[in-house]
Amino acid sequence: MANNEKLTTVDYEVFGRVQGVFFRKYTQAEGKKLGLVGWVQNTEQGTVRGQLQGPNCKIQAMKAWLKNKGSPKSRIDKAEFSNEKDIQKLVFEDFTVRK
Repeated sequence: MANNEKLTTVDYEVFGRVQGVFFRKYTQAEGKKLGLVGWVQNTEQGTVRGQLQGPNCKIQAMKAWLKNKGSPKSRIDKAEFSNEKDIQKLVFEDFTVRK
């Protein structure tokens, strides 16, 4: 990662048919492919939520993926993003699936 690249963190929640369709596994794989760190988990409300951290341009690409693509069998109704801000350093070391 280039030293001049701005690091960003953002929380997300995805609504639709996103549980039972390998959404968390695909989200983890896409995040890792983009070089991001963070986590993803199912909620009791039937959504998937998590946090992303990494270079701003990669965060924007992941946000588009979460909003428009997802796993092959998922149906995304909407994705909400909150608490987006610049950070000095990454808090997470990997991209994990939380139970």
